[in-house]
Amino acid sequence: MTGREIEVEVDGTGVAVPEGALLLAAVRAAGVELPSLCSDDRIGPVGSCRTCLVRADGSVVAACVTPAASGAHVEAAADDLRQLRRDAVELIASALPPRALTGDNPSELAEVCRSLDIGPDTARAAGGRGADDSHPYVRLDRDLCIACGRCVRMCAEVQGTFALTLTGRGADTVVAPGTGGPWAESDCVACGGCVDTCPTGAITEPGPGRGLTSAHRPAGTRTTCGYCGVGCALDVVASDGEVTAVLPARDGPVNRGHACVKGRFAHGYLTSPERLTRPLWRRDGRLEPVTWDEALGHVARGLRAAVADGGADSVAAISSARATNEENYLVQKLMRSVIGTNNVDNCSRLCHSPSAAGLTASFGLSGGTDSFDDVERADCLLVVGANPVEAHPVVGARLLQRVLHGAKLIVADPRAVGLALHADVHLRPRPGTNVALFHGLAHILLTERLADEEFLRERATGLSELTELLDDYPPDRVAEITGVPATDLVAAARLYGRAQQPAIVYGLGVTEHRHGTDGVRSLANLAILRGAVGTDRGYGVNPLRGQNNVQGASDMGALPDLLPGYGKVTDPGARSRAEAVWGVRIPDRPGLRIPDMFAAARAGDLRALWVIGEDVCTTDPDSNRVTEALRACPLVVCNELFLSETARHADVVLPAASWLEKEGTFVNFDRRFQRVRPAVPPPGEAWSDFDIIRALAAAMEADLGCPHPADALAECGRIAPVFAGLSHERLDREGAVPWPCPHPGRPGLDKLYEERFATPDGRAHLSAAPYLPPGEQPDDDYPLLLVTGRRWAHYNSGSMTRRGGNLTLDPVDHLDLHPDDAARYNVRNGAQLTVESRHGQARLIARVSEQTAPGQVFSSFHFPASGVNRLTSDHTDTVTSCPEYKVTAVRVSGAVHEAAGQGASAQTAT
Repeated sequence: MTGREIEVEVDGTGVAVPEGALLLAAVRAAGVELPSLCSDDRIGPVGSCRTCLVRADGSVVAACVTPAASGAHVEAAADDLRQLRRDAVELIASALPPRALTGDNPSELAEVCRSLDIGPDTARAAGGRGADDSHPYVRLDRDLCIACGRCVRMCAEVQGTFALTLTGRGADTVVAPGTGGPWAESDCVACGGCVDTCPTGAITEPGPGRGLTSAHRPAGTRTTCGYCGVGCALDVVASDGEVTAVLPARDGPVNRGHACVKGRFAHGYLTSPERLTRPLWRRDGRLEPVTWDEALGHVARGLRAAVADGGADSVAAISSARATNEENYLVQKLMRSVIGTNNVDNCSRLCHSPSAAGLTASFGLSGGTDSFDDVERADCLLVVGANPVEAHPVVGARLLQRVLHGAKLIVADPRAVGLALHADVHLRPRPGTNVALFHGLAHILLTERLADEEFLRERATGLSELTELLDDYPPDRVAEITGVPATDLVAAARLYGRAQQPAIVYGLGVTEHRHGTDGVRSLANLAILRGAVGTDRGYGVNPLRGQNNVQGASDMGALPDLLPGYGKVTDPGARSRAEAVWGVRIPDRPGLRIPDMFAAARAGDLRALWVIGEDVCTTDPDSNRVTEALRACPLVVCNELFLSETARHADVVLPAASWLEKEGTFVNFDRRFQRVRPAVPPPGEAWSDFDIIRALAAAMEADLGCPHPADALAECGRIAPVFAGLSHERLDREGAVPWPCPHPGRPGLDKLYEERFATPDGRAHLSAAPYLPPGEQPDDDYPLLLVTGRRWAHYNSGSMTRRGGNLTLDPVDHLDLHPDDAARYNVRNGAQLTVESRHGQARLIARVSEQTAPGQVFSSFHFPASGVNRLTSDHTDTVTSCPEYKVTAVRVSGAVHEAAGQGASAQTAT
């Protein structure tokens, strides 16, 4: 598509379509509906079913594969063409059993047949080819397959998994998993794309969502996914107060009709019998149900007592990256304006606080520099410390498609997973050596004159200091530090340095280190050296946010040192804006960060802690010490969906609504505000966090105002000019709007820094921070380095994904280790292992695989019973206190037998 339009005449009516469009688009633009059983706008055309025949300038052609030509004359409504299309559909239907066309079948084919007056008696096949019911989210009925290939192409062209194929010959051709076995044991990642595109009902979602696809669905509620930070737009279909299906929105600004297993299918937790439906209050050591008035009254009295005994700073709150922007705004307002403390933080402290600090220092703002739509246009992608194929599947799929269409790919990651398998150069640095790696790349950019000298002269500062530092990072020395061969380092630097429009995408493998902020800044150096930020010569530096609203929670000021819009609490001007709106004085001293809150609790200085939607006992590092802190704190309050490990240590537990049950907005990883809308009511007496916060303020005889979430976003815009142009009404009208957005009548900025950087001097700042070693090193007692992260089927502590079919797909936490280490420590696939660090102990199942390098092991933390975060240390980033999850020295011991049911899947993983 070029952006230009051409004129085409369809049945005597002129229509305009984009140059490069197919005749099918022109015919539909003219209001003529054609069957197109092998066609889906999201995948490439094949023209195999011949059900969309039209006449173009005298020739009968398939509209789905024929380009529209300027001035073409197209016939679609002629009787002979109608008959040709009907014959084609009838021939396809005749090869199916009658149930394919019954009146209760909602499939695309059945609807087409009904529109053409083709009845069930046309379908005459006996069936008997069988079904595959092995998968929790996908059902295959082979008798209904017409071998159109849409599912195969969706899996390849959109998801990029290549898990499906067509097998058999002639009339016996049918879709099948490419591995040849049951669907549940295939490479399928359950994105639902095959379900969504199947035109016959051969592939369906089991249960009440059967037959619903993105093209054929009843009216639903448009909302934004509450899992990772991609921000997929979803349409939620509900009946009788329960979710029937969650379908990816075709016009979703990021996902474009695609989804992953979590957003699409992992909503079974909503109706779990373990949902909290009444407030709980600990009496005589036991949590017992009470009324909301009792629970809130007890919390209010406890907060007043804490302030009276220890001052306002003896109270702290951990806000939630799972909650809406409006909820995060309200909780920090309550802490500052009612309690009188800046002791509020959110889980960005544990993941992307180095991004905020590093990007702000380098460029001036805490968000990514470019929209993902622009990043996707890059001719060279540098993906660092991220596995988006599993952690951000929709982004991972789009990046993979870009690579398959010719973009160069450099992956820097210790593990050989996801996009690394498709990389032109895969750099595998030792965990904790990122800064040296990035300096090595920068050294080559400068010595081989691949830097943009004009950009550096006119728009950057700090070059002389960086150049002097980089003298100490030639390829051979960097190879010694990182373990990356010098030849690979040079190859990667040349690919990035010679690209016309490079882009950097990074994840927690950059930030969750003792020197994570230095890592972000050193990585940003590469974009600055190339002049690839704020210009048309590249697409900057872009973090992949982990949780759905980790960007928004920070944007809203749920941070101990920053107000909404990132005004510093130490800045009198920023404080005065908030004070003018709230009508109270705001403390001018930064509050406690999350690790400091726990330390203060253990020391007896923190007397009340409010934890909103975070299972800190499972997801925070050095979990044993976190548990000690909760036990030491006199009052612990939790807002939760389930009785999590953290809630079990609370004095009051308040039942909260999930993302499918509340109103507000999220901000995704590329700074887009999008609406969140309730599709179903919360269970029992559960409330949204927004209502809980307002009610608690009222119990403390304070009025936070903002009766509706829309009012909270509007009030935030009065304090933070970067959000002044945003409103629920605008988002309802426009769909997604990025910040900065200071004016309600102007677009938000998706690409930053085109005129100047947001630093005080308007320039990008190069960093000359030297490489320093990580907090832990392996030794004879603890010879292996543990890296933790996510896997595709689960999310964080697994509180939602473990309560549904995802548990079938991935039932335990594994420890991945290299075959050399498995042999060295006499470990086999499926063996039950004890993993020990200097801080704690965990129990995991061994999975032997070359995905990890010798001397390194990997595990997720989705199952609290495994205790993985009991292993991780209390080392934190020296700037932001972000934990060093990615470097922990461990040792393994345990049984050598095959654990029941684990051997086969572990072998498959190798």
